[in-house]
Amino acid sequence: MSTTTHTVTTDDGLALAASLTGAREDAPGLLLVHGFGGAKEDFADHLEALGRDHRVVVFDHRGHGESDAPDTPTSYSLGRLAADTVAVADAFGLDTFRLLGHSMGGMVAQRVALGHPERVEALVLMDTAAGPPAGIDTDLVRFGAELAMTEGMTVLRELLDAHDPLRSPAHERLLAERPGFQEYSDYKWSRLSPAMWSALVVEITTRDDALDTLAGVTSPTLVLVGEQDQSFIEPSFAMADVVPDARLVLIPDAGHSPQFENPAVWLAALSGFLEELPVKLLRPSPGNEPARR
Repeated sequence: MSTTTHTVTTDDGLALAASLTGAREDAPGLLLVHGFGGAKEDFADHLEALGRDHRVVVFDHRGHGESDAPDTPTSYSLGRLAADTVAVADAFGLDTFRLLGHSMGGMVAQRVALGHPERVEALVLMDTAAGPPAGIDTDLVRFGAELAMTEGMTVLRELLDAHDPLRSPAHERLLAERPGFQEYSDYKWSRLSPAMWSALVVEITTRDDALDTLAGVTSPTLVLVGEQDQSFIEPSFAMADVVPDARLVLIPDAGHSPQFENPAVWLAALSGFLEELPVKLLRPSPGNEPARR
């Protein structure tokens, strides 16, 4: 199964790196949105399996991976990322789509689902929250945001290595057992914009809790969370209680990135949910494909 790369241009002129995997042009769309500090390759292990029944689209957020990275903090916000996500769907001709958001991507996905309910056929909220993650030191966050802008990302990395609330035994096991995973993590870090990190880390950790608004989600919803992801377990249960008829799956032996840490169980939970959805076939519009790299 082939994966093709594309460039999507946003309304403020930025280029977002994206890719499409899927054998059938009329298959339902599945948009996978990575988290803070992530990259579109965070889902690479599962694109072939998911692409058998979907047109799977992944992309790098602005300030991440291969996408453009403006150097002004005002270019970044969760609202801006939500608009970018809709722009990616538009570029690929996905009038409707299934939407998965991981961590910060889940915060973005909530905005998309509430702002465009007619387009989101199904919602998957993965290791995310409706408000600030639990157990985060906001004073340390603000210090880190200032450090990113004044001293750079190398100095910031040293601070975070000593105070990373998302580390878990599953993550440590992954680093020890999967060759090349540390190098992949290093690559992702090397591609992060200091302005992006500074702006979004503060918004993510200090924003108002929007849990009550999730009662307005109208699409079938799956909440996924790793059992070792201490910052997001309680928020995940809370979201599953509020979203109408939401399903909650706790992934064993996994932390903040269960698609890496327990991939078979994660894929089974996601695929089982998707298989139960009614199929709405796409009707691609000629000339609506994004520019190819």
